Amino acid sequence: MELAVYNINGEKTDRTVELSDSIFGIEPNDHAIYLDVKLIMANRRQGTHMSKERGFVAGSTRKIKRQKGTGTARAGSIKSPVFRGGGRVFGPRPRDYSFKLNKKVKRLARKSALSYKASTENITVLEDFNFDAPRTKEFLKLLKSFELTDKKVLFVMPETVENVYLSTRNLKKVKYLNSNNLNTYDVLNANRLILVESTIKDLDELFSN
Repeated sequence: MELAVYNINGEKTDRTVELSDSIFGIEPNDHAIYLDVKLIMANRRQGTHMSKERGFVAGSTRKIKRQKGTGTARAGSIKSPVFRGGGRVFGPRPRDYSFKLNKKVKRLARKSALSYKASTENITVLEDFNFDAPRTKEFLKLLKSFELTDKKVLFVMPETVENVYLSTRNLKKVKYLNSNNLNTYDVLNANRLILVESTIKDLDELFSN
């Protein structure tokens, strides 16, 4: 697949880039995408949820009434779940939600996500650039030139360019990533994927290893 290269003013240059069919033109594997997104979302969970069971509730452990002769059920502790203020039965406990996924499945999922973006023509290629200083206003001009002001944008560069990163950091709908941190969830969650020329070369090397 061949795409035109744009400058930061939204104008077409006379150059084009070739997107590798082995990365951007494969038959997407939906199950691999599902597994990788599930992994990403599971790894983001803190797993610190906890409720107080009867062993964690503060209160006396004395027997609150005699065993027999009251006409009601026996009760041994005020911390019992049947009483108001007692512990919770089988409440959530801290746990680790992460799980393992094979590298080949992760790679297939990322390729599938990129292929989906390419097939729907939601990839834009920019020439390599940098700002003299961090300027969010300049980056907003860039988005406006591509009519992406109100869209979710994933901006990918081969390495962290400090001034560009700082210019995007304050924008709610823009996410900046290095190519080696590219993941399935962020690719699919964005309305538009913006790559610079050097990122495409970097992705070719990354997926060929």
